[in-house]
Amino acid sequence: MERSFYKTMVDHLYDGVYFVDCNRKIVYWNSSAEKLSGFSAADMVGSFCYDNRLNHTDSKGVLLCQCDKCPLAKSLRDGLLREAELYLQHKNGHRVPVSVRISPIRNDSGQIVGAVEIFSDNSAKSQLRQQLERFKQLSLIDMLTGLGNRRFGEVEMAAKLEEMQQVREPLFGVLFADIDHFKRVNDRYGHDVGDQVLQMVAKTIQNGVGNAGMAFRWGGEEFMIIIYADTPQQLQSAAERIRVLVEQSEHRWCKQSIKVTITIGAAAAQLTDNEETIIRRADELLYQGKNSGRNKVVIG
Repeated sequence: MERSFYKTMVDHLYDGVYFVDCNRKIVYWNSSAEKLSGFSAADMVGSFCYDNRLNHTDSKGVLLCQCDKCPLAKSLRDGLLREAELYLQHKNGHRVPVSVRISPIRNDSGQIVGAVEIFSDNSAKSQLRQQLERFKQLSLIDMLTGLGNRRFGEVEMAAKLEEMQQVREPLFGVLFADIDHFKRVNDRYGHDVGDQVLQMVAKTIQNGVGNAGMAFRWGGEEFMIIIYADTPQQLQSAAERIRVLVEQSEHRWCKQSIKVTITIGAAAAQLTDNEETIIRRADELLYQGKNSGRNKVVIG
């Protein structure tokens, strides 16, 4: 069959697909890769994967190409197949969770001449979309960010506390996250851009939470997150992952890169908690972080 047939077939795959040569130069970028990342083939073909347009990070926020942990580069070196759960940075600036599969490409002599990376959206969009439509009808969604609003957060909090009392196990924690120095963003760029930064942070927080909990816009630039966690260590790890992902994200506006950080107060649920006590504790921990330098997680 003609080469154009195979190109058309790969372009119509649901997954993002790109090919690199042995120097990690991108030689092909399919239509789904454009949709998932926001970067067109014109943006990517001819560049190198280590140019860090996608800025792949792991769940701990480690930038893989900056510390020689790039799975694609490893497969080019040793010829092994690899799979990984990573976060790429969308062209709009927010982080997107992806499942990545990498395979080296060999010529007729068995020599590695390149590699193919296949990546798919890992955020269960179809199920989330159905839930969002249902929640919008109940006025439980913040229209600016798409997250649950404060009312929804209060409903979910009450449900989790009731569940905790039934099983007699504190299996969750509450994070309060606030954008550091957000007033400076509004003062410098205006409220329209400030809203866009809020949307970027909200998307990154939601993708950082993933299936481990739910995120809500509590008000202004403050977010409340319910995290399913068996131990304080799990709660700390989740909060730190979210903090780092926001720190490494950006909003691109008029050829400028607008970056912000967040401070997080993380309160592990206790059997004696009610809605007021756990929220107050998380809020107090947040302001401890604010008063001690910002861009940090304080857990208690």
